[in-house]
Amino acid sequence: METIDFFKGVNFAVTVCDREGTILYMNDKSGAIFLKPGREQLIGANVLDCHPEPARSLLDSMLQDPRTNAYTVEKNGVKKLIYQTPWYREGTYMGFMELSLEIPAEMKHHVRKS
Repeated sequence: METIDFFKGVNFAVTVCDREGTILYMNDKSGAIFLKPGREQLIGANVLDCHPEPARSLLDSMLQDPRTNAYTVEKNGVKKLIYQTPWYREGTYMGFMELSLEIPAEMKHHVRKS
């Protein structure tokens, strides 16, 4: 059966690492964001080496004590939602996945009634 990369070509970044922080996967958008001249490959690198303090210590703590971390950030006028969450295989903690999505500066918010 053919393996499908569901995140190839989508307009948000997906980065996946194992429980030690080794980067296992980056989709096209993630590569476009994080790969800079002189840094042509990050698969196999440690995600901790890609982050300055205090983000590095936070990520290290999250690798040891898996939990979700979500926040927004703005850089050069571009606002993003960052969602870092553990991923599991057959109930076993395997590492982290990060989604990075550009969001409008002003965004509609709907409250749904149950």
